[in-house]
Amino acid sequence: MSMLSFALRDTVSLLRRDLQHSLRNVSFVFVLIVPTIMLLLFNYVFGGTIGAGLGRVAHGVAYINYLAPGILIVAVGSGCAATALNLCMDMSEGVITRFRTMAIFRPSVLIGQAVGSLIRTLIGVVLVLGVALLVGFRPTTNPIAWIAALGLIALVTLGITWMGTLFGLVGKTPSGANSLAQLFILLTFISSAYVSPDLMPVGVRWFAEYQPFTPDIDTLRGLLLGTPIDAKSVVLAIAWSLGLTLFGYLGAQAIYNGNPAR
Repeated sequence: MSMLSFALRDTVSLLRRDLQHSLRNVSFVFVLIVPTIMLLLFNYVFGGTIGAGLGRVAHGVAYINYLAPGILIVAVGSGCAATALNLCMDMSEGVITRFRTMAIFRPSVLIGQAVGSLIRTLIGVVLVLGVALLVGFRPTTNPIAWIAALGLIALVTLGITWMGTLFGLVGKTPSGANSLAQLFILLTFISSAYVSPDLMPVGVRWFAEYQPFTPDIDTLRGLLLGTPIDAKSVVLAIAWSLGLTLFGYLGAQAIYNGNPAR
């Protein structure tokens, strides 16, 4: 059996273990509950006021159509916390230490966790999209744009998942790993998820426009609603996603391979 076959076999085995473990772990609930609460809260409690401030009539769409694409990215950010928490718990319980002593492809331990987290997060995104459709979200797009939107969500999820993996290794306790992962939830509040950056003070607006999530949200919103998409947003969305993926993967592998006591 070739080295590639061994690597694939070990990765699939650890992925299967991660998915089975997730069925008994409530951390997956974060991926669904948090964004769903934010969707309902902002739509039904703050939607009237925020929608008026955004010029809802001028835009010709209900606030839910502006809000829903942002909430889908919030769901991705919520998945980071679940990823970090699951991995840190495995580290704390000694499961990863046992894997280190086994004759397996070493990167498969983290890759299996990451792929499992990617699948869980994407399932959560689909469920949140279903809730958004039930409360009035009405995309006006074509099949090609839908495929592009799903591809973008998958790319963003990949980057956030590897950052969650890194946070799970850096955090000394599950609560510490979870706290680090909450950074991505906080970033969504200073983005275009809920209001346009144009309504923010100058300094905050600059940060909101160039942080990781706003380009993702603006691009996704254009794909789902058929509105014009700024080429800069597309470039930034792809660059941030690839950058976070590379940074998270290399950082996680370095910590995992370089600190056998952790």
